[in-house]
Amino acid sequence: MRISIGNDHAGPEYKKAIVAMLEAKGHQITNYGTDSFDAVDYPDLAHPVAQDVEEGKADFGIVICGSGNGIAMTVNKHQKVRAALCWMKEIAALARLHNDANVISIPARYTSIPQAVEMVETFLSTEFEGGRHQNRVNKIACQ
Repeated sequence: MRISIGNDHAGPEYKKAIVAMLEAKGHQITNYGTDSFDAVDYPDLAHPVAQDVEEGKADFGIVICGSGNGIAMTVNKHQKVRAALCWMKEIAALARLHNDANVISIPARYTSIPQAVEMVETFLSTEFEGGRHQNRVNKIACQ
């Protein structure tokens, strides 16, 4: 699987743990995030992730910032992106099952690294349920 990841200064340690897990499973990772704790502007790191998903260069995206909100808002500006702010594995599963989310947004200041890794594993291993949810997903994008 091809996965793009981006994070701001709140998420270098989260990214490191997530990337290690993903690479151990054989996934191809494109890293747009910072490895520094020096302040950066999350849109600069989020837009490339969203573009990869939108253009089919990545199957999924992972974005990380302090609250998870700003970076989710940024990637959701892209027409073919459905980013879900997740703070527990059950939310990550529902984001895939019901919303066919293709980007997970992680709030580094409100989850632990083990929780974040578990959420990503759940997100990537959960299939979209389709059925009654497909019509709703079709209505998400403004045409």
